[in-house]
Amino acid sequence: MDFGAPQWLWMLAAVPATVAIVAFCWRRRLRASAAWAARGLWDRLLPTYHPVRLVIWNLLLAVALGAVALTLARPRWGASEQQVERRGVDIVMVLDTSLSMATNDVLPSRLWVAQTLIRRLVQDLPGNRVALVQAEGDGVIMVPLTTDAAVIDLLLDAVQPGSLPTPGTELRPALERAIELFPHGGDKHRALILVSDGEDHGSGLERVAAALREEGIVAFTIGVGTREGKPLELPPAERGGRLEYKRDEEGNVVVSRLVEDTLEQLSRDTGGVYLRTSGAATDPSEIVSRIQAMEKQSYGSEVVSTQAERFQWPAGAAILALVLHLSISPFSRPVRPESGGAS
Repeated sequence: MDFGAPQWLWMLAAVPATVAIVAFCWRRRLRASAAWAARGLWDRLLPTYHPVRLVIWNLLLAVALGAVALTLARPRWGASEQQVERRGVDIVMVLDTSLSMATNDVLPSRLWVAQTLIRRLVQDLPGNRVALVQAEGDGVIMVPLTTDAAVIDLLLDAVQPGSLPTPGTELRPALERAIELFPHGGDKHRALILVSDGEDHGSGLERVAAALREEGIVAFTIGVGTREGKPLELPPAERGGRLEYKRDEEGNVVVSRLVEDTLEQLSRDTGGVYLRTSGAATDPSEIVSRIQAMEKQSYGSEVVSTQAERFQWPAGAAILALVLHLSISPFSRPVRPESGGAS
């Protein structure tokens, strides 16, 4: 036997305390009665008082309180098997980890905000298969489609800006890898979520959008950053411990900005939505609701063995004990003398 809500078991400790308080109050009442009348006179002054009834009355209160505590704790025992069909949507997350994602125009950085949003999306979309692709100058599959959300959370901690062997910012290779992850033979229940600042130095996104439409994949995009942007800092290994910024061929400091046109166009072409975020507190519920409303596919069925809920038993005991507690009094009903007519 186990409990579905064991946190309520602490109420069992309050049962003896409550009973002790009630017993203490009755003792004070009886002492007050004994202060003005000797116990030898109680049979005449309190003819309906019975100590045994008082004990039973108190025990019924204890049983009722204890049974309520057990009811809230939801005891479970006895195996119960049922056939459960797993249904969901295939979702591939594409995370831009290019050097520009280290920019801190959103605090503490664009990449940190992107990681937080992906974690929240995975948490808000339980029961679906989720994959993760890292995007820089190339695309790398970090996690194939899986229902184990903990793997996504674990590998997100290892992602750093500019950590792939091929540097740069090119979204096309990562999006193509994402398309390859979706199983063949269906054109529904597929979603792709791209989290990026929108900077793209490559080409071919039009072909990618056409491929997404052909495969029936709906692309949702999240833009991380601000339109004003900030100067792009060089990685610590390249600046020798000094704060230096990346410069273009003419020596001007490169300012990294959120490029929304690319992201908006991709989501618009595939029937998805675009979401701009300026912090980790951004609510992605619009994307979540759209994905939850998509047609789901079956991942197969399995037999799940669970323990049956047995809270009905203590609940019934609590009701019975409470009814008896309210119907029984330490004082029995006085016997009324029969009224007789004068002879």
